Amino acid sequence: QVKPQFEKKTNRNCSTFQAIEYRSQVVAGINYFIKVQISEDEYAHLRVFQALPYENQGPRLDDFQTGKTRDDPLIYF
Repeated sequence: QVKPQFEKKTNRNCSTFQAIEYRSQVVAGINYFIKVQISEDEYAHLRVFQALPYENQGPRLDDFQTGKTRDDPLIYF
């Protein structure tokens, strides 16, 4: 659901957009840290916020890091 947000913020089209790994952090909602494969050999780390259900909002891409590899650790940012 956040692929269009990522593509708009990075000004690129991703033919591949596959989640590889994720972690979560409970706040006033949930922060998800997701390692995503965006090309054959390029990865990005995304921080996605999902509000509480009663707020009736979809996931929001809050931040991202590009230039990652499959082996880079997925940590809070």
